[in-house]
Amino acid sequence: MGERDDPGTIGRRVQRLRTERGLTQRQLAEPVYTPAYISTLESGRVRPSDDALRHLAERLGVAFDELASGHSARLVTELRLRLTEAQRTLAVGEAEAAAEQYAGLLGEAETHDLAAEQAAALLGLGECALETGELPAGRRYFERAEACLAGAPLPARVPALRGRAVAHYLAGELRYAVYLLESTLDELNRGGLHDPDALLLLYASAIGPYMDMGAHARAAQAAEFALALAPQSGDPALVARMHRSVARTLVADGRLAEADASLAKAAELYRGLQLRTELANCHWMRGYVYAQDGQLERAEEELRRALGMLSDKRAALYSSQVAVELADVLHRRGRSDEAAALLHDVLGHLSPERGAVHSAAAHRLLGIIAEDARRTEDAEEHYVRALSLLERAGAAGDLADLCRLLGDLLRRTGRVEAALDAYRTGLGHRTAPGTTTLGPAPAQPPL
Repeated sequence: MGERDDPGTIGRRVQRLRTERGLTQRQLAEPVYTPAYISTLESGRVRPSDDALRHLAERLGVAFDELASGHSARLVTELRLRLTEAQRTLAVGEAEAAAEQYAGLLGEAETHDLAAEQAAALLGLGECALETGELPAGRRYFERAEACLAGAPLPARVPALRGRAVAHYLAGELRYAVYLLESTLDELNRGGLHDPDALLLLYASAIGPYMDMGAHARAAQAAEFALALAPQSGDPALVARMHRSVARTLVADGRLAEADASLAKAAELYRGLQLRTELANCHWMRGYVYAQDGQLERAEEELRRALGMLSDKRAALYSSQVAVELADVLHRRGRSDEAAALLHDVLGHLSPERGAVHSAAAHRLLGIIAEDARRTEDAEEHYVRALSLLERAGAAGDLADLCRLLGDLLRRTGRVEAALDAYRTGLGHRTAPGTTTLGPAPAQPPL
C-alpha cells in the first residue's frame, strides 16, 4: 500500500466524513467493529489496519487511498496522466511548451502535497531547462527533485543526479560533473543495483565530460556500455500514445489501478524517447573514434546521424557540440568552407555560460582554417578567444594543445618571446597535478 497519514489525521478525517454522511459511530462500525473502536480511532489513539480502513472506506463511500492519505485516487491518476502528456511534449522537442505544462503540474502537486508527482514535475522542468540552455535554473530544479526523492532507492534518484551533472558539464565544470556521474555509477554497480535505464543515462552522460578532459579510452568504454544497455523499441512514441489513450478510457470508467498501469508503460516509453539525446552522444563518440582512426567517411556518417537525432529533438545546445566535431571532420576532408559556415552557425548558439568547451573548440578550428588560408590575424584572434574560454572551464588537455598552436603561430610571425610565453603556459597546464588524470574507473556493470 502507499503512504498513509498518522492516526490522528486519519481519525479526524473519518469523523468528518462520518458526520457529513449523517452516520452514527454504531452505523459506521457494524457489523465488523464496535462503536467503542470507532471512538478510539476517531480520537487518534489507535492506528487502523488496512482491513479496518477498507471497511470504513466502503461504508463512507470513498476510496481506500483517499481515506488513508487524503488524496483522491482519481486526482492522482489524472495528475499522472497529464505528467505523461508533458513528457510527450518534451520528447518531441517542444521544450518551452512542456515547461509550461510541468510548471502547472508542479503547483498542483505541491497544493495536494504529492511528493512523487512533485519530483516528476521538477525533473521535467530540469530537462526542459537543459534543452533550452537555462543551466542555473535546470540545476536548481534537479536539486529540488533530489530533495523530494531523498528517501527513494538510488535508481529512482539517478535522473535527478544525472541532470545536475549534465548542467555542471554544460556550464564548463567538467571535473565535478565526472565526479557526480562516476560516484553514482560506482554505488550502483558495487551495490548490485543494475537498473539498465539508470546505468544507460549515467554512462551516456559521462561521454562528453570524458572527451573534453582527454579521457578518450574511458569515453569509448562508456559509449560501448551505453549502447549495450540501450533499450530496443520499434516505435516507442506510437506505443506510448496508445497507452495514454487507453488510460483515458480507464479513468473515465473508474478503473484507476489499470489506468495507472497503462500510464506507467507510457511514461517508460517516453523516457526511452528522451534517451534519444543520450544515444546520439554514443554515435557522436563513435564518430570521434573513426575520425581519430582516419576513417573520415564513417566518422562523418556517425556524426551526421547524431546531429540528426538531436535536431529532431530541437536540442540546440547538444546539437552545437556535435556540429563542432562534424566541422572538424569536414575540414579534414578538404571541405573547409563548409566547416567554417557550420562553425559560425554553432557560435550563435553557444556562450561562455552555455557550452564553453565547445565554443572554444569552434574558435580553435576556425583559427586553424584561417591559418591554412594565411589569415594570420584572424587565426590569432580565434586562438586567444578559445584560450580564454578553456581557462574558465579548466579543460587542461585542450589548453595545452591550444597553447602549442598559438605558440607556433606567434613563432612563425617572428614574435619569439610571445611564442615562448604561450609554450610555457601550455606546459604548465599539461603538468599541473590532478588536471589531466582521473581517479580509478567506477565498477563495471554485468553485461
